[in-house]
Amino acid sequence: MRQFRHPSVSELQVASVLYALSDPVRLSIVRQLAREGEATCAALDGGRPKSSMSHHFRVLRESGIVHTRNDGTSHMNTLRRDDLDSAFPGLLGAILSVPR
Repeated sequence: MRQFRHPSVSELQVASVLYALSDPVRLSIVRQLAREGEATCAALDGGRPKSSMSHHFRVLRESGIVHTRNDGTSHMNTLRRDDLDSAFPGLLGAILSVPR
């Protein structure tokens, strides 16, 4: 199974993070991960097509918001909260505290 590339904390860019979070689908994924913790792609897809969800997960991963690991045939996703808080203190908390 393919291994994913994840940017290091020093590579995180606020513009990429804000771009990733500007999409309602991606923001809902991040909100769910923040509430529930690690989850499979299928648990986070909300019934949306796999092709569009692959794009959303790639944007989240490449921006440094989520970490994806292989677990058998599933991809497990976690929110990189500590890394984001280290790079941009308070940003994720502020975004997640805004009502939908």
